[in-house]
Amino acid sequence: MYNLCNLISSSSLKISGLQFIHANTERLLKEEDGPCPRWFAIAFPAMIELAQAAALDVFPDGLVELVDKIFGERWRILEMEKYLDGAYYPPLLSYMEALPDNYLSCEHILKHLSEDGSLFQSPSATAQAFMATRNKDCMVYLESVVQRCKHGVPPVYPIDEELVKLCMIDRLERLGLAEYFPEEIEGVLYGIYRNWRKQESEAMLESITPQQMIKDSLSFRILRMNGYRVSPRRFCWFLQHEDIKKQIEENCEYFSTAMLNVHRATDLMFIGENELEDARAFSRKLLEKEMAMRNAKNSVAMSNFHKEIEHELMLPWLARLDHLEHRVTIERTKTNYLWMGKASYYRLSFLNDTMLLQLAKDNYALRQSTFKNELEELTRWSKESGLRDIGFGREKTTYCYFAIATLAYSPSLSDLRMAVAKSAILVTVIDDFFDMEGSMDELNQLTEAVERWDAEGLSGYNKVIFDALDNFINDIAAKSLHKQGRDVADNLRGVWHETFVSWLKEAKWSRMRIAPSIDEYIQTGMISVAAHTILLPAIYLMSPRLSKCLIRQSDTQIITKLLMVITRLLNDMQSYQKEEADGKMNIVLLYMKENPEANIEYSISSIRKILDVKKKELLELVLMDEFNYMPKACKRLHLFCLKVFQMFFNSSNGYDSPTEKHDDINKAIYNPLTVQVQYSLQQETVQDHHGSMKDNASIKPSIAGCFPDHGSKISTLRKMTRLGREDWCKRFHSMLPRYIDIKPFRNRSLILGRQVPLKFQLRSYHRILMPCSVAKPVFWS
Repeated sequence: MYNLCNLISSSSLKISGLQFIHANTERLLKEEDGPCPRWFAIAFPAMIELAQAAALDVFPDGLVELVDKIFGERWRILEMEKYLDGAYYPPLLSYMEALPDNYLSCEHILKHLSEDGSLFQSPSATAQAFMATRNKDCMVYLESVVQRCKHGVPPVYPIDEELVKLCMIDRLERLGLAEYFPEEIEGVLYGIYRNWRKQESEAMLESITPQQMIKDSLSFRILRMNGYRVSPRRFCWFLQHEDIKKQIEENCEYFSTAMLNVHRATDLMFIGENELEDARAFSRKLLEKEMAMRNAKNSVAMSNFHKEIEHELMLPWLARLDHLEHRVTIERTKTNYLWMGKASYYRLSFLNDTMLLQLAKDNYALRQSTFKNELEELTRWSKESGLRDIGFGREKTTYCYFAIATLAYSPSLSDLRMAVAKSAILVTVIDDFFDMEGSMDELNQLTEAVERWDAEGLSGYNKVIFDALDNFINDIAAKSLHKQGRDVADNLRGVWHETFVSWLKEAKWSRMRIAPSIDEYIQTGMISVAAHTILLPAIYLMSPRLSKCLIRQSDTQIITKLLMVITRLLNDMQSYQKEEADGKMNIVLLYMKENPEANIEYSISSIRKILDVKKKELLELVLMDEFNYMPKACKRLHLFCLKVFQMFFNSSNGYDSPTEKHDDINKAIYNPLTVQVQYSLQQETVQDHHGSMKDNASIKPSIAGCFPDHGSKISTLRKMTRLGREDWCKRFHSMLPRYIDIKPFRNRSLILGRQVPLKFQLRSYHRILMPCSVAKPVFWS
């Protein structure tokens, strides 16, 4: 009776399966009508042969010609590739389970077995190899896979342990959750960095796989982003081998995810790294080729993947805002492709863990609640200070707050966000006053008042501006006294006075039609763009406590001066047309004046080259921990400022546009996430699964309970961190395979102490245009 029930159930499933095949085969085959993908031409005929062996009629009438065409393509591939080892990727032998019986000799199969007994780390291909050769090493490999993967054999095994760890870190960073796992991430990176140093001294591989390229480029990007000094040679070596480049180009579909990771790694390029320049050009060419083929791909997965490629190619990393990038990742919950396998993309299932997605979604909602409250407070300040309704110029309260909030997004950085936003609002209003509203007498009077810091004799707009600035500086000085233990009011007043002087000089140039030299313009313009003026108040509110020397000279640090020049050039490259119409000077126009043979395109191209060099210099100073003359948090604030300017002036003058950033602002602050996570973060038991560190790990925190109404911004974040951190760290461990050990690492200086000096002499960086004392800046040489 039991066997009869099984037979009936089996027959029922067979009928249902055949009905599905009959209903969909014609549509699927006609989609493949045309250039047949290599993997499909190999795998599909083998499936048909299995069905025929089981006496299953899988095709409706009218498809014989299409099927014969695919069988003919398989025959062509088998004849052409039979003895061409390594010419195609994946190798033909990796499809062993789909190849005809006796197609390859046992000697040929055994020659390609790995040390672990596998055939290209493919359990299915290795199983077929065992049946063909009865090799004991194959059986040992297969038994180990079955024992380790009790809930299903993966398409590839084993996956590199370090790659799994790197993918986990990358996922946490892209979801905006890395700040909750600092010690665990540091522990992983220490081990990866140690292996990276060891492998740099070893001989390079003679062949390459997408898996290895992804691991090396991901290692490079994450390590460099976290302050480790790593050489790009480890993942750029393939560029020196024309045969490997040709293999990648001919199999670009299979290497597309690898090329995406290579392209992302080249975002972190320093001066003189020509190999990264070459890698960027090579990967971009292949990604553009992949995009050109996208119309032939109709699946949802490919569509989402191409969106990632398009995003990477169209918007530079420096122009992306982290908070919005987190939103994109959360909304694309199923696009974590590692590399193209024999017939589909390989994924790591834990990267789509629903608990992480739910935490990321709630974390994003918490930020939005914080942002809305702070923006309302900032708007009240702007109105009460008289700046919002002053009657002239640009009203940019929301723009200013949006720009800093989407980078310094942690709820605990509220004072920093408000200080930067208020500084930027003041800069915008005062710059407009000097450009378009104030008479020369009023501008001189206001500048003199700022020099003596006394509002006596001021009235009208001058009085409104001075009072707002005075109140702002007093507020920052009081907060800084609490954080830094020092009075920084005089430092702030000095920086603002210097900025007023530069605005006054530019106003005189404009109204008197004076064309300064390029050197004189840069020395003034790098101050008038006011990047340092915006940053300085926020730096005084940061932790840890700054040294007395840094407080006294923070506005003259090399990293700050680099930022000042870069932001001036970014601004000028997108505003020269407007400023030419207004009779103002601009670096693009001055370059043409001093180089009469140059047209506008040549002028912009020349300045862009200089700009690219300066951005690479700044990036190295910001990211590398050996440049420790400024706290890491302060250096990252410089990077935030660069990204803000790059975002506003990437392809146009987005700051002056009244509507260009509205969609981004709504996504960042107002529009809730619409993605549905099929999971409730109430207390539950996680069932035993491959990779768990505990068979039944109890996950206790209730995120929904931590955020009942998103009130009390800072205390809510602390509550979430305090109550949930231990359990979330357990979850971090449990999502990784059991054999991977993640330990916190708390003494990173020991690593750097062995590899690079903790103190770095800046003499090699004096060749930067900034100081007013430089008569002929090397910047222009």
